[in-house]
Amino acid sequence: MSPVIGTHRTHELLHLVSHQTGMNAVLQFRPSRPAVIAASATTLSWVTDGGRIDAVFETPDTLRLRGIGLELTVADAAEELTPFSGAYLFRDPVDGSAVFTSYESGRRYRVTVVRGELRLEGGEALGSAPRAVTVAGAEWDAVVEEYETGRPPYREQGAFDDAVVEVMRDFDGFLSAVAPWRSPSTPAAPLAAYVLWSATVEPSGFVGRETILMSKHWMDKVWSWDHCFNALAVVAGLPGAGVDNFLLPFNHQEKSGALPDSVAHSEVLHNFVKPPIHGWALRGLRARAPERFDHDTLAEIHRGLAAWSRFWLSRRVPDHALPHYQHGNDSGWDNSTTFDADRVIESPDLAAFLGVQLDVLADLTDELSLEGAAEWRAEADALFDALQTQLWRGDRFVARAAASGRESSSSSLLNVLPLVASDRLRPEIVGALVSRLDAHLTEWGLATEPTASALYESDGYWRGPIWAPSTVLVYDGLRAAGHDALAAEVRRRFLRLCERSGFAENFDAVTGDGLRDRAYTWTASAYLLLAADDTAPSQRIRGN
Repeated sequence: MSPVIGTHRTHELLHLVSHQTGMNAVLQFRPSRPAVIAASATTLSWVTDGGRIDAVFETPDTLRLRGIGLELTVADAAEELTPFSGAYLFRDPVDGSAVFTSYESGRRYRVTVVRGELRLEGGEALGSAPRAVTVAGAEWDAVVEEYETGRPPYREQGAFDDAVVEVMRDFDGFLSAVAPWRSPSTPAAPLAAYVLWSATVEPSGFVGRETILMSKHWMDKVWSWDHCFNALAVVAGLPGAGVDNFLLPFNHQEKSGALPDSVAHSEVLHNFVKPPIHGWALRGLRARAPERFDHDTLAEIHRGLAAWSRFWLSRRVPDHALPHYQHGNDSGWDNSTTFDADRVIESPDLAAFLGVQLDVLADLTDELSLEGAAEWRAEADALFDALQTQLWRGDRFVARAAASGRESSSSSLLNVLPLVASDRLRPEIVGALVSRLDAHLTEWGLATEPTASALYESDGYWRGPIWAPSTVLVYDGLRAAGHDALAAEVRRRFLRLCERSGFAENFDAVTGDGLRDRAYTWTASAYLLLAADDTAPSQRIRGN
């Protein structure tokens, strides 16, 4: 249930939004009188003088509604029924329920009154016509179910309050599992856990594992690097969920070894890839939940990680020994200033990520007593050598066009991300990278483009705003390099940012205001990771 009905689109009324076949605002809720909306982890309520309506999800596809002194109209969110849009409404002669069948989501939405009365408007109407049902009565109880084609009539299994208790029990269990360390010093931990818990979906369609979507708003997919941060956040308390979130994109690996760009219920996109941070993530996953990674699990991960690494080495490394991105989208930093001059570039972050992955893969190959560890290490050695001899300019890393060698702007925080491989870089390089962070550090954290840069944009996506993944990666690199004081400051500022502005997709680097999608799961995961990294040393990203 949300006022967000599309990309950057909100409505004054709450809607029932389905994420089947994409984000679709299917039904609109209209109380009979203007009301104030209140919400908790379990329930949402419309409250007015002399009346209220409460809502709770009895199950993931069943919304329970209860009203006292207020009627509720549930209407088709579309203005017109066409062969491609809107919802056809009819009364089911079997049980008397009202059924909307939606073209956008390809699902049915049945409104059943448990207590009270049900009035239809526009039943069996075609074209432009109001299509709505109103639930009424001094005290009423109703339910809205999403289903495919045939479902037995609804039968009440318990009271409304029983559903509330069950949902609270489920959320409390999740919160206790992912943030057992929470305290008054980490006040946003429950909300961070809620963002993850509420965006978790059951296996369905191409999403073959229980998975955390990136958002319940329009970013309702799993992108093939976002998922790593969610996996890291939950693996210590929910090891199975951590592994499932990590492995989902590997279930759609193509023959070349490439991971998809994104996975959703009804589509898998391969037009871009995402950076190979999966070796880095695996190292953190194992540090946070070592008991979960038995031989069979590691063998499955090894197969996927090896194929993913071979893709980069065989398809994306030309004669220069450095891998390349073909577009900013490949990097996850879609419009970073690093891609201004050229889009097909050899970028220092990519070389560092892939080098770390090859090191992790070599160690895993040895651990599983498989052949090939020496070859993986040799590839890693060559990659780190090329990174430091070809892309280092004495005080900074540069990216360059894969074909012409033309160098790009080097002001983006993207060019500092080789810190994740600090143990593989020369000490003077690490020191210079750490020094470059001064230009990026604002009151709220690490700006992706320095605020003093002529290229800085306050709402420029990756051209200025603060993002969670870059914060976590730089923080981890600082910790590994022994720069604990600066790491702690980066952590402190980001936690304070989230506690002030929630878990937006990104944040204005100067004001700290949330930008774009306002409930993004990797931001919530970053908060949980950084909070736990200080309060619970056993849950640090790289372990103790």
